[in-house]
Amino acid sequence: MIRVAVVDDEQLVRSGLRMILGTAPDIEVVADCGGGEAVATVRDCAPDVVLLDIRMPDVDGLTVLRALRAAPRPPAVAMLTTFDANEYLAAALRGGATGFLLKDTDPEQLVQAVRTLAAGGSVLDPGVTRAVIGGYLASEAETTAAEAVSVLTPREREVLAHLGAGLANPQIAERMGLAPSTVKDHVRAVLGKLGGLNRVQAAIVADRAGLVTAQGKQRPQDEGPGAGA
Repeated sequence: MIRVAVVDDEQLVRSGLRMILGTAPDIEVVADCGGGEAVATVRDCAPDVVLLDIRMPDVDGLTVLRALRAAPRPPAVAMLTTFDANEYLAAALRGGATGFLLKDTDPEQLVQAVRTLAAGGSVLDPGVTRAVIGGYLASEAETTAAEAVSVLTPREREVLAHLGAGLANPQIAERMGLAPSTVKDHVRAVLGKLGGLNRVQAAIVADRAGLVTAQGKQRPQDEGPGAGA
């Protein structure tokens, strides 16, 4: 069972998300609260996934995000946002958020997003993709994505392409015909070579480097020395 906590300042939003997620047999909403109670609530109920409003009046989502990510066993955190909160997105990405979802995300997509996050993947709602990517890249050094991925082996670029499509490690292992432990090692190496990025940041690099098509499929990699590395 996937344990979820919902943090939002609006009771109506919390109730709606609880109702949607409650329809999934493998998901349990173990808590919902406002920003002021978020850190203590998450500590007490130990959810696998937290859906966190990025902008709240009492305690802003970025402050809560930093506190949650500093925990010994931090949950996966997806930021809930609206179209007018773009200025917060890059900061949330740097703070360790592994997902960005609009509050009016389709119910089926929301349920699938929670499953992806619980499995170790990342999610990026198409409605905020441009804002997240643009804001993050504008705030980072002027190293191009192509330069960043040039240090990766062909196998690592293939892994990065799958990260760019939002796949979790078990899904990548299945696609590539590798053991999950091997994929975990490859992912760790990729994130390290890219400067200690998290999965969403790496997904953005993959997108900008042209490793992922518009359909979310990885682009074919050139064969050459080290292709099986």
